[in-house]
Parts: sequence; structure tokens; C-alpha cells
Amino acid sequence: MGSYDRTPSTGFERIDTFDGGFGWLAHPDEAGQRASHALRGDDGGVWLFDPLEAPGIDAAIEELGDVSGVVVCSAYHTRDADQFARRFDVPVYVPTWLNRVSERLDAPLERFDGDLERSGVAVREASLLPGWSEAIAYRRSDGTLYVPDILGTAPSYLAGDERLAVYLLLRPVVPTSAFEGIAPKRILVGHGTGVFVDAASHLAEALATARRRFPRALLKGRSQLRALVDAL
Repeated sequence: MGSYDRTPSTGFERIDTFDGGFGWLAHPDEAGQRASHALRGDDGGVWLFDPLEAPGIDAAIEELGDVSGVVVCSAYHTRDADQFARRFDVPVYVPTWLNRVSERLDAPLERFDGDLERSGVAVREASLLPGWSEAIAYRRSDGTLYVPDILGTAPSYLAGDERLAVYLLLRPVVPTSAFEGIAPKRILVGHGTGVFVDAASHLAEALATARRRFPRALLKGRSQLRALVDAL
């Protein structure tokens, strides 16, 4: 198996449970630890972020509320967004600057910039390298931050005793500006389990030490580079 398990999921693992949201791993044993999330918006509807199919996940989502939309936040996270959109009869919401996505979706698509309808979530662009296009999603009212690729907690992201880390190829160009004004109480990521304790401190440390720890991360970076090849 590569970094990602492309076979149909046989069961999901619930992660990142909090009041108004939860996450899941559709393939709990894969190295890349692709995480999906459901978040109840300020409008009362449920928004699905970069979701992957798994048996029984619909029932878990419906316990949270009615689905308002599916959101794709990374050029490499089309995943199963269109399948969820068709099943729940909602659009796939994609930031205006996000490339590679529209041609990979078979469902109604809504482009947006900034606020995500009435969810209370706002996104900002983080296109840090040629070919890299990503949206950071933040809800200021409860301090929920979702970062699809720039940050992660999966083992391939981490060097030494890191709890949260910048993606290997972005460490030399630390994306601090993308996080200006953000003080999260919880951090959800597209790869790995979330950070729910001292989230703001872990974010600050990950950004402040990314470049300095790059040599150490590079030594174990083969798994992350392999994951990038698998994604491409």
C-alpha cells in the first residue's frame, strides 16, 4: 500500500469530536491519515470539509443536522466531495482561486470567496508555491481552524517531538502570513487528528520552528514526499 488506501473503506474511525462537529478517518490504518470533518454552521446546517466515503458515515453526519454543503479546501482534496453532494442534494463549494478541482467534480459547484454562506466560517487563500492552492477555514466565534495541507499531525509531518508541523516542502517558506490574526481554540487538519489543547501555542510553535527544524524533517521526509507523489 502507498500513503493512501484507494480501496473502498470498510469502516471509519471517529476523531476530533466536539460540540458542533466531528471528524473521521475513512481508512484508519493508512499512512497519510486523510481526515474529513463535519461542522455545524451558525446557520444550523452541517458543512462537510474534504470528505471521504465510509460505511455508516451518513448516519453519523445526520445526527449532527441537515447537510448544507460540501466544501473542498485543497486543490488535491477533491476526494469524494461530489458523491456526498449528490447524495445530500447540495452543491460543492469551492474557493474562487482553487485550481484543479472543477474538472474532477461531477456535481453542482458554487464558487465563493471569503465567507462560506451563513456558516460563520471564512476562508483565506494560501497559494504558497507554484501548483499549490489551498484554503484555510476559520470561524472566529468559536476558534475553530481547519487547515487541509499546510499543517498536519500525521507521523509523516512530524520531526522529533512536534505535535503539529508545517508540511515538509513549505518549511523553508514558512507561511506565517496566512495565519495572521488567527487565534484558534482547536485546529482540525486534513492529515491526522486535531489539536484541542493549547492550540494557539502549538500553531505559533509550528510556524516559528518550521525552518529551523527543516533539516531534521528532511531526514525522515521520504514518507511525505511519497505521499505527495501518491496525491499527484
